[in-house]
Order: sequence, then C-alpha cells, then structure tokens
Amino acid sequence: MGDPARILIVDDEESIRKVLATILEEEGYVAETAKNGKEAIEKSETKFYNLALIDIRLPDMEGTELLTAIKETTPKMVKIIMTGYPSLQNAVEAVNKGADAYILKPFKVEDILKTIKEELKKQRAARKYSEEKVAEFIVTRAKELEMIRQKPLK
Repeated sequence: MGDPARILIVDDEESIRKVLATILEEEGYVAETAKNGKEAIEKSETKFYNLALIDIRLPDMEGTELLTAIKETTPKMVKIIMTGYPSLQNAVEAVNKGADAYILKPFKVEDILKTIKEELKKQRAARKYSEEKVAEFIVTRAKELEMIRQKPLK
C-alpha cells in the first residue's frame, strides 16, 4: 500500500503530543511532534507530512495562523484543528483558513482515527486524480509534438 502516512502533531501539551504519537504509531503512521507554531513551520519546511493535527491555542500563535503558514510549506497537507475551546467563530475561521476538519477535545481515539483515515483517503484520491490528469496531458502533448515533428518543412 506504499509508505505510511506522515503526521505532525502540534500541541503545547506534552501529554497530548506523546499520547497521540503513540496511538498513531501503533496504527502504522509515522508521527512527529511540535510544541508550538514556530517548530511546526520549521519541521514542515524540511520534511514532508501528509497531515497535521493542530491545536487551536498554541503559545506563540493561534492554530488558525499556523494553518496559513503551513499551507505555504506544504500546500496539499491535510490540516485538522483540535480544540478544547469550541466556538462558532473559531470553527468558521479554521475552515476559512484551510482546515480540512475540526475535532473537539477531549476526543475519543476512535473518532480522531476515523477522521484521519477519511482525510487521508480523500488526499490519496485527489493525488491519484492529479496524477491521471498529468499523464493524460503528457500523452496528448507527446502526440502533438510528434505531429509537429512529422510535418514537412516548406
């Protein structure tokens, strides 16, 4: 099935980072952690992650700010906001800034795993579609170039 998905967990609470990393690794994912937005940005600039779990309240920035910053480093990364402080305002802001999902703390392990699996499945489908479109373009362009090459020069 390919390489395991790489997940970045961004939360200022060490216990949450450790528990989530352990659970995700037991599920076969590669999990890494960051304690704040700055560390998350640095990691996403040097490594590829399929998905990021982002706490909405970080010590150095709001999770919604991190959504925008991370989009610059890895545009197609799935971004899931986690919050213990739900409000309509931060849910709307998260979605408007690119969150793919919104999870409330405390969360059930089954729920977060289900959300992760669903979002990664959507990501794989989008990538497959993109790859098919690129392949179609290459085949079509190769035929065009071949026709141009075969035309006699006047």
